[in-house]
Amino acid sequence: MVFSSVTFVSVFLPVVFLLHWILPGIKCKNVLLIAASLAFYAYGEPVYVLLMLASVAVNYLLGLACGCGTEARRRIMVVFAVVWNIGLLVVFKYSGFLVQLLNDTGLVRVPVPRMKLPVGISFFTFQSLSYVIDVYRDAVKPQKNFAKVLLYISFFPQLIAGPIVKYHDIEQEIDHRHVTLEGTALGMRRFTAGLAKKVLISNVLGLTADTLFAADPGCMNVMTSWIAAVSYLFQIYFDFSGYSDMALGMGQMFGFHFKENFNYPYVSDSVQEFWRRWHMSLSGWFREYLYIPLGGNRKGRARTVCNKMIVFFCTGLWHGANVTFIVWGLYHGLFLMLEEYIPLRKTGGRCISALKHIYTLVVVTVGFVIFRSDTMSQGISVIREMFTGFHFEPAAVSLAAEQLTPLFLLSMAAAIVCAYPVKAKLEKIRGYEAAAWMASGAALVLCVLSLSGSTYNPFIYFRF
Repeated sequence: MVFSSVTFVSVFLPVVFLLHWILPGIKCKNVLLIAASLAFYAYGEPVYVLLMLASVAVNYLLGLACGCGTEARRRIMVVFAVVWNIGLLVVFKYSGFLVQLLNDTGLVRVPVPRMKLPVGISFFTFQSLSYVIDVYRDAVKPQKNFAKVLLYISFFPQLIAGPIVKYHDIEQEIDHRHVTLEGTALGMRRFTAGLAKKVLISNVLGLTADTLFAADPGCMNVMTSWIAAVSYLFQIYFDFSGYSDMALGMGQMFGFHFKENFNYPYVSDSVQEFWRRWHMSLSGWFREYLYIPLGGNRKGRARTVCNKMIVFFCTGLWHGANVTFIVWGLYHGLFLMLEEYIPLRKTGGRCISALKHIYTLVVVTVGFVIFRSDTMSQGISVIREMFTGFHFEPAAVSLAAEQLTPLFLLSMAAAIVCAYPVKAKLEKIRGYEAAAWMASGAALVLCVLSLSGSTYNPFIYFRF
């Protein structure tokens, strides 16, 4: 079950919300949310729900163990937590990739395991691990109630694709939260905005990106390659930020307040700024639990650069068992390294600012071509055509023209406008609130109509 489905929007969410509103007492509400979250996960992963429960149970026990005993014992327990959680990722996400690499050396011949990737495993393992580490650091107290740890990790709005929530951010709201009419209404509007991002923008641009990335390489030129690259640039942003908006909106409907996961990353004037705005829960996780323990920027510039490259290697690898993801991570690490040694001017006129903005967008766009490509050879081919493909065979021109439908152009225009912080300016206009509610209602109707007649289109980050 996905958020952008008629079943979820019309049945699952309304039923769970109404029951949550009606049930008395926080304990009953929490039991409901746990049951709903397990049912939500089991709907698509009936077997792997047991894996998730086992992961929660082990981390619950490790959290208790890290909260007492000698320092040596606590250290052993936190090391075991790292081994357990990373081990789950290695077994279910990377085992096939690692065995294939081993086979490619020609030294051995081992059957490549073909295990189905549990949906959301990268998110709930990182969330579980952060809880145990925070207990070890005495940042939070170990939770003795297993149900509360289970709710924290399995809560369905953020279970499948984040944002990665830290326990201390919602610890108090598990026991003490208030659901108000105003908060519910704002949460519904935020959910609808995210749904519109996914259905009305990302899905439309995704069809174009899929068509062009699957096209015959002979049909690719500067036009088709740039249409493919820009389509995916906006597809992945509105897909993932749309999911995050829906998660935050639903959290607010149930009385939880998650931190923002995106902050208009495409307005950035540097790659460093881009990563302060893009998937902030993941970059924050790596900063707190990997970059800072490695030494951060406290041990000289060379060590800082090395630490950043390690972090971005891991960031790429976290996204999937494919060389393209690793190269994408190192690619961003390379530009962060360059900006460390050649810092961009923080001041300057509009011309300088525009150039920095263009530089950042080009770097990010090229990076996402690598990210989207099935192989490095495909990524290199598309990038080459983006900058050298000034040939206009009839097949390439025809393929480009076929993509420029009125619906595509309308969605692209909406993507460009919505990728920039126009909301802050619109809020100053008289009558904005009324217009926002009307627009939200219209968007919801359009989304439901679109979902009723469309094929299944899962969120990109369900793959991770």
